Amino acid sequence: MSKRISILLSLTLCVCPAFAADYPDLPPHSLVDTALDSHIDVLNAETGIRIEQTNQRRWESGNYEFNVRAGTAQRRTAVPGQKIKEWDVAIERPLRLINKVLLDDDIGAEGVIRATHALGDARHESGRTLLQLWFNWQREQMQVLQWQQQVDILKQQALTTEKRLKAGDAPRMELSQANAAVAQANVSLQQARMRAELAGNELTRQFPAIILPAQPASSEPSPISGNLDYWKRLILDHNHELEMVRSERRFQQMLAERSRAERIPDPTIGVRYSNELAGSEKVAGVYLSIPLSFGLRGTHAENAEQQAEIAGHRENAVQRRLDADIYAAHTQAIHSYQIWQQAKEAADSIRQNAELVTRAYSLGESSLFETLTARRLGLESALAENLARLDANEARYRLLLDAHQLWQTGPDRHGVH
Repeated sequence: MSKRISILLSLTLCVCPAFAADYPDLPPHSLVDTALDSHIDVLNAETGIRIEQTNQRRWESGNYEFNVRAGTAQRRTAVPGQKIKEWDVAIERPLRLINKVLLDDDIGAEGVIRATHALGDARHESGRTLLQLWFNWQREQMQVLQWQQQVDILKQQALTTEKRLKAGDAPRMELSQANAAVAQANVSLQQARMRAELAGNELTRQFPAIILPAQPASSEPSPISGNLDYWKRLILDHNHELEMVRSERRFQQMLAERSRAERIPDPTIGVRYSNELAGSEKVAGVYLSIPLSFGLRGTHAENAEQQAEIAGHRENAVQRRLDADIYAAHTQAIHSYQIWQQAKEAADSIRQNAELVTRAYSLGESSLFETLTARRLGLESALAENLARLDANEARYRLLLDAHQLWQTGPDRHGVH
């Protein structure tokens, strides 16, 4: 059984090397491994395995121990003043029936299997958290870059307006409007920097091993191949949460079976030796005792069966929730890519229009209001396109992560055997 657990743990913590490549817009794989391995939930799950391994040894050895009994007595006879000292000693131990020994071995092993799946689930959930925080930081950092570009463009626009003012081609009010636009953009830039700093701090606080780059790398989204059934099969084949509740259901069923077996109590066998009549009689013997139960063991068995029924319902609930989550993740990944494509087309068109309006203003063929409006629309469309790009990438990576094709560790490096 221990060999089975070792194989299961290796499968839980390893993946085909084809999926271990780094992605340019994600943290390096080596840093991710270190970050996930040191996350508090993963560390607690590793401790949980060691706890269950200890429990496994307890189940295998059983709760029974040897008991030693000793006593002394004084016998009074009919002879006046005659007292005879006597003593006895015994050693005894309850013995588990063979079916209970086998059940206890299976229960202990299943507890370790459940803890192993809990470790895989903890690492997976930590990966989800890391992915979410990483893209939160990327969104805020991207807005910093966008607003910095907007400030630079508006400053250039203000210089152009100042030149036109000196040449007598623009009223002073336009220069005030241009400077006001620069000031407003600066405010938005400072706000974006604050949000980016907070997002980066939250990421590094939960995952200190992650090193934030000076500039986040950009990556073009890729479309999702495969239909819903393909991804559902891929995700559910090695889903740690589902395997964990399945193991919990089996564990509770074993406990219920163990409680039913307990309706037949275990016998206690002992060896007794006594010294009587001041040593003139020595008695050695073996004795057997069996407890008699009147309903208590039956109620324990009924309670265990109800706990097993609850575990079965929990497994069904997790299965249904996972089906809904997979549908949502797959749908989001497909539509996020389509939304990004549409946002990119719109941003390209609006950006070209903003450049034409800006050129027209420098030639005195457009008003400052039209130019600032075109620039604002250009910024909004660029922000929308970049946010859609990040949404599409995050949705795709989330699907890959759930399918165990992203951020998987190598063979067991957790020191659990």
